[in-house]
Amino acid sequence: MAEVKYEIKQMIGILSESSKGWSKELNLISWNDRVPKYDLRDWAPEHAKMGKGVTLSAEELKKLRDLLNELEF
Repeated sequence: MAEVKYEIKQMIGILSESSKGWSKELNLISWNDRVPKYDLRDWAPEHAKMGKGVTLSAEELKKLRDLLNELEF
């Protein structure tokens, strides 16, 4: 399996942290030297390892924002 190359262009924020030190983060990441996309996933300390996540274009992120704004808590 080929190694996945990534570069975190902008750390936007941490949503939560686990007792084991992993954090759920929203970042702007370039995957395999492609155009950066917004990425939501779990990261080990120092970004040494990553969990499964969701990658969104700017338009998809805007649509998600709009959907979340419609929710009533």
